[in-house]
Amino acid sequence: MQHASGNFIIIMDADLSHHPKFIPEFISKQKEGDFDVVSGTRYLGDGGVYGWDLKRKLISRGANFLSQVLLRPGASDLTGSFRLYKKEVLQKLVEHCVSKGYVFQMEMIVRARQFKYTIGEVPISFVDRVYGESKLGGNEIVSFLKGLLTLFATT
Repeated sequence: MQHASGNFIIIMDADLSHHPKFIPEFISKQKEGDFDVVSGTRYLGDGGVYGWDLKRKLISRGANFLSQVLLRPGASDLTGSFRLYKKEVLQKLVEHCVSKGYVFQMEMIVRARQFKYTIGEVPISFVDRVYGESKLGGNEIVSFLKGLLTLFATT
């Protein structure tokens, strides 16, 4: 962040699971509402996931459902990581977030709401990576649940 010269920072997967073609939509959405955060969502409008098996889809949907019920974040996709942030907003959120792994993405949105930042959403298509493997395993799921309960208790 310290080397970023602009007023905005976009976070996305380097393996192009997040296609850069959506970036203009993020920018338009940000300008439309002067949003502090614009988050890509797989679960609204034309958004979707391609290349995942049923188990992975159920885990993602289940994680988002539990998060919605417990945290009421006002955003539809807490576990995604394709986002545009105002630089100063991202700096403050990173300073206050304590989570690691998949919980970090969720905490960023929850903390944004806690600090009264505004969040816009853009439907995106997520395409599973062609090379490499997901880090999502049993340990990450347990860590996610612990992190979810911690956020529920502390926010």
